[in-house]
Amino acid sequence: MIRLHLALNGSFLGLLIATPALAEGAPDYHSPNANDIIVSAPIHQDRMDILSGASVLTGAQLTTALRPTIGETLGHTPGVSATSFGPNASRPILRGLQGERIRVLTDGIGSVDVSNTSLDHAVVINPLLAERIEVLRGPEALLYGSAAIGGVVNVLDKRIPRAIPDEPIHIDATATYGSSADERSGGIALDAPIGGGFVAHLDGSYLKTGKLRIGGYALSRRARSEALASAQLPPDPSAGEPVDFIANAAVRGRLPNSKAQTWVTGAGLSYIRDNGHYGVSYSHYDSRYGVPIRFATTPGAGQEAPRIDLVQNRIDARAEIDVDGPLIKAIRSRLAYAQYRHFELEEDGAVATAFYNHGYEARLELVQADRGLWHGATGMQFYSRDFDAVGAEAFVPRNQTTQLGFFTLQHLDFGSFKIEGGLRYERSWLSSDPFADQPQFFNGSRTFSTISASLGASLKLDTNWRIGANLVRSARAPSAEEMFANGPHAGTEAFEIGDPLFKTERSWGIEGVVHGKGPGFTVDASVYHSWFDNFIYDSPDGTLLEGLPVFRNFQAKARYYGAEIEATFDLVTIGNFAVNADMIGDYVHATITGNGPAPRIPPLRLLGGLTAESDRLDGRIEVEWTDKARRLAPFETSTSGFTLVNAAITYRPLPDKKAVSLVFSANNIFDVTARRHASYLKDFAPLAGRDIRVTARLAY
Repeated sequence: MIRLHLALNGSFLGLLIATPALAEGAPDYHSPNANDIIVSAPIHQDRMDILSGASVLTGAQLTTALRPTIGETLGHTPGVSATSFGPNASRPILRGLQGERIRVLTDGIGSVDVSNTSLDHAVVINPLLAERIEVLRGPEALLYGSAAIGGVVNVLDKRIPRAIPDEPIHIDATATYGSSADERSGGIALDAPIGGGFVAHLDGSYLKTGKLRIGGYALSRRARSEALASAQLPPDPSAGEPVDFIANAAVRGRLPNSKAQTWVTGAGLSYIRDNGHYGVSYSHYDSRYGVPIRFATTPGAGQEAPRIDLVQNRIDARAEIDVDGPLIKAIRSRLAYAQYRHFELEEDGAVATAFYNHGYEARLELVQADRGLWHGATGMQFYSRDFDAVGAEAFVPRNQTTQLGFFTLQHLDFGSFKIEGGLRYERSWLSSDPFADQPQFFNGSRTFSTISASLGASLKLDTNWRIGANLVRSARAPSAEEMFANGPHAGTEAFEIGDPLFKTERSWGIEGVVHGKGPGFTVDASVYHSWFDNFIYDSPDGTLLEGLPVFRNFQAKARYYGAEIEATFDLVTIGNFAVNADMIGDYVHATITGNGPAPRIPPLRLLGGLTAESDRLDGRIEVEWTDKARRLAPFETSTSGFTLVNAAITYRPLPDKKAVSLVFSANNIFDVTARRHASYLKDFAPLAGRDIRVTARLAY
């Protein structure tokens, strides 16, 4: 295996050093790529031609949506919810799927952190420096790994420049103040041509927040009732330190242990020619944040207030070349290596548990030369991770994961009729190597071979309407965390138990899509249905171990189906203002065979907004309604529905420079107590209360 690592690293590094890169899709420094072009896939496509759900955040829309975490930044994207593990750690949830089934990428390569290990671990990707965020749901996502059955979130920045600025120094900067957590954040990126086709890049960002302001009580109504009832019971002398249940039930106004401080810095260098470019970058990420308390509401339950001290150092490289040959049109490659560690701190600052992770990921894509109606791309991907946890609450043993994948995506374009097929083979090696004093952990290795495939077609009904359907067969190897976990975890305040004998998770899926536009409107809609074998899920079993609720991983058959819709309408023009309406809706229905509803599935959501736009001033008001969670898994508590009202005004002082803007927004105007059903902490940590935000953005 060591020889394989060295050989692959050598081949990728050789390509990165020897070749410049293709400039296809290179960003204009003053005008980001259009929302209707999806650049994450190996073959850049118009959204009208994508055979699955796809969304893009860029420009003014991204500025308004920016939040400290990637999960909350995407909160108003169709089909996307968030884990909402407090204000500082929130991963995206796509179509009810989360964790290992969602890949969060930066410029097409994984974040190389441990955010997939546990929901309290932050994703080491900084939205403040993002230029563009793309979300792919469905078969296109499988090109980034068999684990990406739920979808892919790809955050694009300019840390490795793709284009030469027109000015001596190009500046991108953003600054935000948010009232709900006294948030002060800002980021700046500088790009400068230094001659000979070289472009240098520097960036940095800083975020500091206080305790999150919430609309009401920290505990849900059910949890408060449980805590108050426990306060009436006689004290148990054998239960250890007594818990003040009345004080827990009374917490309101501010969410304890939710402060954060994060700073990020990076530098990059690119060499750019007419037929391509190559470049490298370095970044440092440093964060310390609190994890909301899972308050004790019953005798025997423990509670802690852990804080996480996180550091990552990362090196990235990218190379692309337009070879324009008879067989190969372009070559693209990406490589990332990162060293990561985080400490889970006790209330007195002592390190309780340390997590270490170093890994690298490499990706090579060969884009075929167009041959009439046939075009496509083929590639390989390599991923390696060494993970270690040390301390009294190391719930996962020392382990290693290695994956090698080969993929291809092929298109036949008959004009109004298109056919698309994809295939991926992946080999995964996972091993657990616990220390001698950790007999509770599995000691051994597992190997998996998986094949995933998709086949789809679309038909253009007329100039502006296209319908399509696809069939997907996917297979995913279990992760190390799903198999090897067996211990208490302070961050999630749960006792987590995996199963080292898990089988490969497999599924069949079908999806239908509609993309359309007409005079004054656009519509994008999709419906999907997936059938799983050996579906891996975790669920509380109703018991306590070491004062923590036990969450076990299980395998069973499962069925997921749902729908998403996104539409815009041009209503009227009043003076210089064009008035538009928009709406999104999404719904997921998920069932574990023999067990009932799947846990933590987001309920039906509808969002509608009105926008008035002019050259210098935009105004927007929107209403988001989320239904009550009615389908509950065993031991799962209900979650009330909620309605949020938000408003924003965007001012552009320089009409010819639309990237210079000032955004005033009011979110959750009526200070509603809202809880996401998909969150493990929904009964203990609601979403932010009323939040007044001011964001300034400059691109010059």
